[in-house]
Amino acid sequence: MKKYINKLFILGSLLFLGSSCDSDAELTTLEAVNFPSEITVSSSKIVLTEDSADDQVLLVSWPEVTFPIEAPVTYALQFDLVGDTSGANAWQKAKRIEVGTDVLSKTLIGQELNKIAVDLGIPIDVEGKLVVRVEAAMDRKVFSNPITLTVTPYEKSVVFGEIYMPGSYQNWAIETAAALTAIQKGVYQGYMTAAPGAGLGFKLNTERNWAQFYGAGATNSDLQNMSDTDFQLPAAGSYQIKVNLNTLKWTATPYSWGIVGDATSGSWDNSTPMSYDHQTKTWKVTAVLVPGNVKFRLNNSWTINYGPKNTTDGIVYLDDQGSHYVGEGGTYEITLQINDVDPATTGYPPTATYTITKK
Repeated sequence: MKKYINKLFILGSLLFLGSSCDSDAELTTLEAVNFPSEITVSSSKIVLTEDSADDQVLLVSWPEVTFPIEAPVTYALQFDLVGDTSGANAWQKAKRIEVGTDVLSKTLIGQELNKIAVDLGIPIDVEGKLVVRVEAAMDRKVFSNPITLTVTPYEKSVVFGEIYMPGSYQNWAIETAAALTAIQKGVYQGYMTAAPGAGLGFKLNTERNWAQFYGAGATNSDLQNMSDTDFQLPAAGSYQIKVNLNTLKWTATPYSWGIVGDATSGSWDNSTPMSYDHQTKTWKVTAVLVPGNVKFRLNNSWTINYGPKNTTDGIVYLDDQGSHYVGEGGTYEITLQINDVDPATTGYPPTATYTITKK
């Protein structure tokens, strides 16, 4: 009998220890986590204007939050109206901006903060109150105390107009040169492709004639009125061209839509780049395809991609998992038309149109 009592005692001890360990683990997980100090802002009263749309207007900084588990902490900002931060639906309408892992500050430019204020309902040219707080997330989310901001938003003016980009890539024909469309007052943006061997020089003309044009100034990035020195692209390829006549600067950013999928030569790993036809504003490529699937993505990355819901209506959707199935191998002409006028401000459109035609 004593032998059985001893066994029961040992079993009970083990169960107690197991229960104790489980309790300790639970208590560790539920250990309180808080921001160790208050967050700070560079300014609590901000008057926004279209002239300062690209300027840094707000810096939000915060202390590192320590969780009981040793792992990266992801931070985000939340903005909301003062009246929407209490009650059962508190912060449900907040505008959230992902900041990143182990990042302890975030800078906003004027157009970003203006869009947040307008989207939340602050009237144009009227002082309004916003609150901002920081979210820290790992195994749970914790929030800082909010800070109140006084923000006066502006109404973005509707801009019209174009400037033109004659150059070696199209034999300097001003009549057919790529057009750059106004996206802000004095700021123009467009797309073009320079084929290998076509030459890299170009000018910027205010009309489809040579009455007034800009060439390179002190550096290749500077605009100088009626300068005979050509601007130079970095290399052959496709680019997003942005010209700011307010600051007399221009930039060329590598920018190319491509096809990807197991029907293409790069399968799902490497996009086949498309070229931009600036006259029809269409991305195009002629490629040999095998039976399989095709999607579209930007700059050989999955960050921005489009897929169709079927193979009949010629529409692709942003971040859609669908793909176009090619049933017969051969040479195909593929086109994509997308109205991505100002992605930096307004993002990418929900849909675009495409064709996949066997030659």
